[in-house]
Amino acid sequence: MQIINTVCGIREAINAWRVAGETVAFVPTMGNLHAGHLQLVNRAKKSADRVVVSIFVNPTQFGLGEDFEAYPRTELEDQEKLEIEGADLLFLPSVSDIYAPDVKTIITVTGISDSYCGSFRPGHFSGVATVVCKLLNIVQPNVALFGLKDFQQFAVINLMVRDLNIPVEILGVDTVRESTGLALSSRNAYLTQDERMKASALYVSLCAARDAILAGSQNYEDIEQKAIQSIQKAGFQADYFFVCRSSDLKKANLDDVDLVLLVAAKLGKTRLIDNVYFSK
Repeated sequence: MQIINTVCGIREAINAWRVAGETVAFVPTMGNLHAGHLQLVNRAKKSADRVVVSIFVNPTQFGLGEDFEAYPRTELEDQEKLEIEGADLLFLPSVSDIYAPDVKTIITVTGISDSYCGSFRPGHFSGVATVVCKLLNIVQPNVALFGLKDFQQFAVINLMVRDLNIPVEILGVDTVRESTGLALSSRNAYLTQDERMKASALYVSLCAARDAILAGSQNYEDIEQKAIQSIQKAGFQADYFFVCRSSDLKKANLDDVDLVLLVAAKLGKTRLIDNVYFSK
């Protein structure tokens, strides 16, 4: 596996593959890799001839008082995991490689970025959209893969790619979970042992809400309120729980068929997000 730190270096390596007629799959990450990330790499290997993974803890998607400095960084362990998984190239840029010191351009996907996590983390999705756009421009992959644990992020990236005519296929990959149902996340490392035992309540609430809808319940507001009460009883501080259309994340109507349940809540000092998507 090649390890490259510079924009010029990665473009040179990828151009050589293209000249040879090879296709490229790209998995952008912030490192501290777990089984969910490795599933993306595995899926990427099936989607293209070559697989590029980036590790970049992007400062512009962290708000004031958030965990940019504390975010877990495990580059050596990550490199070993990617070697074993069979990635072809690891892109490890610095902040100065990605952002000019006097950078003036940011990308905002209006509407879909403003609600849910966007309302609790102002500017977060602008940071995400900007860095993903830059990475796609640097790598220029045929396909890019993202986990569906952050369903809103996936929707934002899809819209950005469509609106800016970026020639890449975006693939979403299902969430990987622990045996308790807890969605794998780098931020799970912040949980204490006691909190980790309680954290599965988030997925339990999602499944209960989904099952109620599939059983014919039509009072979505009541379902949302019961879910919030359930996770609060388990020790969470709820940010939101909503029943949405999966196509555009608008609040769902009774005649909508394809739905996604979105939840975000804090357990101790750790903010967790999760979702369940399904069709009625």
